[in-house]
Amino acid sequence: MLVSALLVTVVWLAGRHEVEQVQAALERDTADAVADLRGGLQRNAQSLRALQADGLQDGRWPPEAAALMRAHREWVRLEWRSPALQTLATLETPYRTRMFAEDVRGPDQSDVALACAAARKLGAPAYSPSHYVPLREGGGLELMELCVPIGGGGYLVATYSLRDVLVELLGPSLARGQEVAFAEPDGTRLAVIGVQRRAGTRVFTAQQLVDLPGVTVLLRVDGWRAAPDLFPNLLTGLVTAISIALVSVLVLLARDTRRRLRAERELADTLAFRKAMEDSVITGLRARDLHGRITYVNPAFCDMVGFSAEELMTDASGAPYWPTELAHEYRQRQALRLAGGMPPREGFESVFMRKDGSRFPVLIFEAPLRNAQRVQTGWMSAFIDVSEQRRVEELSRASQERLQASARLATVGEMASLLSHELTQPLAAIASYASGSLNLLEDGQDGASAPVNPVNAEVAMAVRRIAEQADRAGKVIRSVHDFVRRRDRTREAVAPRALLDAVLPLVQLQARKLGVRIDTVLETPLPAVLCDRTLVEQVLLNLARNAMQAMDVPEFTDRVLQLRVAHASSPSSGRAAEARRWVEFSVTDVGIGISDEVQRRLFTPFFTTRADGMGLGLSLCRTVVEQHGGALMFAPNRPCGTVFRFTLPAG
Repeated sequence: MLVSALLVTVVWLAGRHEVEQVQAALERDTADAVADLRGGLQRNAQSLRALQADGLQDGRWPPEAAALMRAHREWVRLEWRSPALQTLATLETPYRTRMFAEDVRGPDQSDVALACAAARKLGAPAYSPSHYVPLREGGGLELMELCVPIGGGGYLVATYSLRDVLVELLGPSLARGQEVAFAEPDGTRLAVIGVQRRAGTRVFTAQQLVDLPGVTVLLRVDGWRAAPDLFPNLLTGLVTAISIALVSVLVLLARDTRRRLRAERELADTLAFRKAMEDSVITGLRARDLHGRITYVNPAFCDMVGFSAEELMTDASGAPYWPTELAHEYRQRQALRLAGGMPPREGFESVFMRKDGSRFPVLIFEAPLRNAQRVQTGWMSAFIDVSEQRRVEELSRASQERLQASARLATVGEMASLLSHELTQPLAAIASYASGSLNLLEDGQDGASAPVNPVNAEVAMAVRRIAEQADRAGKVIRSVHDFVRRRDRTREAVAPRALLDAVLPLVQLQARKLGVRIDTVLETPLPAVLCDRTLVEQVLLNLARNAMQAMDVPEFTDRVLQLRVAHASSPSSGRAAEARRWVEFSVTDVGIGISDEVQRRLFTPFFTTRADGMGLGLSLCRTVVEQHGGALMFAPNRPCGTVFRFTLPAG
């Protein structure tokens, strides 16, 4: 509004300035015209004086007067009058028809008398007021008398036509495009020349008094210009054009401002939608420039690695979430990517490190980051934390392995049942033949007083051992059969020494073969343990054989197997268990020890480090011990080797 008001004011002032310029020019033209009139009238008066100075007698009047009438078209009549205003000679203008009759131009003609009275009084030429004279053909003329006193008391009277005065004494340029008139002081026009006013024009008026001796008339000039006068000159037009241009610019600026505001609102909505989407997704997003610096991360990525966005974008190393042990490999991968290497579209798996140092697997998808001009400015990456997925896969794999182990155990159970059934009969036959052989050897003695044949005695002892081992094999088979069938087994109180003595002969056989020295240590006194004797003997025998195999490497020359039995504390924290006493059996070797990888899977069924092993020994041993209420443990034997311990309740 302010600009519009300013523009209207500027246009109005420009138009007013133009009006003032036109009015001032018209005033100057009018003043010049008045000066021209006065000068012309004075020259006419001087011409009349010059006419009478040389005298009018002697026939000079006709030719001199005729020359003056031809030279002055504004004169209508020239008269030579006596002091009593009697007409002595007259001459009509040659440019008009005769206007006056002689009888109307007598001494009592008022206008002439008034002018001559003023001239006589002034002693100089004087003018009469104008008077209207009708013409014969219609219309009329406004006339004015000039009376010039002459020597001898006479007068020369020149009758002026006011219209011809305007035509002859003013320049033709004054009447061009405007109206020039003699007027009374009240505005009545006496004579008019020039162009008449056209409809729809604006009138500019200037008027000046023409003060003549004896009379005063008003010279009025009316000029006009075409309407509407909105663009009076070039300056106004230029200002108006600039104003229109300025208004147009303002309109365009307003439209551009509205479009910009609308675009800003749309951009704000888009940013809000993008922010909400970024905050809601669980996929980590990261943008890097062409130098590998992080330029953007979303909240999900910060939650994933535990670093804030400021820490990630200001860290000098560029990636504080890279594990230390994998940083070199990741730098090489980043250098390859920055050199233009394209990542696989299906993504790749990697490992990141949280701020607390824990590692977690991630699946990475990368793509080039391009700006609006399709120029690559960096890389955009998406990260998915696959820790839970890997945990589920591990659980599924463990469950599958347990199912497979159960199936194998079921097969082993079936095989054990079949073998126990098939081996029971041969073992029973061996025991029967051994008993029969002993009976035959005893029947061959001639009596108790007869000397004993040494050969027969050794044969009898060997046969007894055969019978004992056959009976032992039968018990082992029955124990395994009962174990597989989950039947209740008979437990008895057995002295720890008896358990060691039962397995030592078999252990010593393998120890001599491998060059192992056996040390046995038993605390005294020790209570008897409540157990299934056959199964516990198998546990001791299996642990001793494993210990000797662990020392069966060329580097170990001093091979010692220690079997130790001592009191032990309760393996559990229950009050009832605390009240019981426990006996601990330990088997110690000085072998190669157990690696961390093997320790995690040591008791896993069917896991073995030997090519000929089945992977069931330690698993079955732990099961047997746990069924007795005890626990099977192992620990490193410093500086080398391993110690296996298991506990049994005291009987």
